[in-house]
Amino acid sequence: MSNFILIGIFVGFGLLFRRLSAFPKDSAQVLNMFALYVSLPALILLKMPQLSFGRDALVVALVPWGMLLLSVVLVLLAVRTFGWSRSTTGALLLVVPVGNTAFMGVPMVNAFFGSNGIPYLIVYDQVNTIIIFSLYGSLILALYGREGAVKISSIVRRAVTFPPAIAAVVGLALRFWTYPEIVVTTLHGISQSLTPLVMTAIGLQLKWRLKPNIVGPLSCGLLIKLLIAPVIALVVCRLLGLSGLSVDIAVFEAGMPPMVTAAALAVVAGMEAELAVALVGLGMLISFATLPLVFQLL
Repeated sequence: MSNFILIGIFVGFGLLFRRLSAFPKDSAQVLNMFALYVSLPALILLKMPQLSFGRDALVVALVPWGMLLLSVVLVLLAVRTFGWSRSTTGALLLVVPVGNTAFMGVPMVNAFFGSNGIPYLIVYDQVNTIIIFSLYGSLILALYGREGAVKISSIVRRAVTFPPAIAAVVGLALRFWTYPEIVVTTLHGISQSLTPLVMTAIGLQLKWRLKPNIVGPLSCGLLIKLLIAPVIALVVCRLLGLSGLSVDIAVFEAGMPPMVTAAALAVVAGMEAELAVALVGLGMLISFATLPLVFQLL
């Protein structure tokens, strides 16, 4: 609970800093980039060697694919029912299935499960970020994006050169090498900056204004991402007799709010921009209520 309170405090700092002229408009971007290039890779390098490969890791790797299929089916059913536009459909299909499993995931998993859950989170995130987003995201951009707005090759290249992905590969390569104490201490110290940076950046980015025409698809998208997906993941895992920390982490990660990068690409590709941005911003805010609920169900 103390870790969750700490998260709320840093979000509050972000909300406060947004009102102060001393903080530039791009402060959130600077904080996010530092977390992406320094803090998160340090955490992955520290925790990746602790991962033991087996059925537990396999379950964590498979859940994101199941959530992808579920989200796509539910979004398409909603689009068919309510007759939403092509740009709205594209934004929902691109943003809803892929979660903010790293930036939001790490602080939340650490708060609710402790550091033992981080290795499984890394597996979920890397499958989610690199493979699903590269393949599925490229397909949706090609089908629904503005022609020529986004190059699929550049998306794949960015995914492969994504700093956390590089750190994961290096961490796997170093699995059988025991880190010297000074390396462990240094990585731990750097990784501790992740939660303050990311949560403060979230507070800086939260927006409250919504256009009436996006309320319907926004509500539907967040309902799927924050509640329906993790609940169905939990039910399926329990029906299959799966339990334990790895399964709990997979279900918890399934309820993370939408990925920031997905929303940014939706905007660039000419999809419904305000919907994409609202899915991320409001999704982060609501997840502070839904993630504790998901945790209670585990």
